[in-house]
Amino acid sequence: MLNKNKKGFTLIELLVVIGILSVLLVITLVAINPARQFSLANNTKRRSDINSILNAVHQYAADTKGVLPTAITTTVQAVSNTAANVCASLVSNYLAALPSDPLTNAGASVTDCAAAYSTGYTIVKSATNNRVTVAAPDAELSEVISVTR
Repeated sequence: MLNKNKKGFTLIELLVVIGILSVLLVITLVAINPARQFSLANNTKRRSDINSILNAVHQYAADTKGVLPTAITTTVQAVSNTAANVCASLVSNYLAALPSDPLTNAGASVTDCAAAYSTGYTIVKSATNNRVTVAAPDAELSEVISVTR
């Protein structure tokens, strides 16, 4: 004899619920798009970093009566120990550490100015009015991240 009063879910009911939950999960992942969120977070860090570098350069210039660090020229250069080496001029007095691009050196800031380093950012001064531009050439999502003051 079969017991007709058994309570529980049938296999079909369970499969329908799992299917509905799967569809909802896919819709949620597409809406959130984690890769895009990480790229947006990296670009936010880049904006903050170039503003920090630019603020430190202008604080240095204010303390030296308008003279910029000698490493900053009218040619676009990478902020690194082999190009625009501004680390010794800025670190400790104007910055606790020289910020790095999130994808350069795993985003680790530069604290040792004597060691080889690269920040992933560029710096240049205008030939006519001493305005300084710091940029993040590796910005994601086709954004242009650059600040001039």
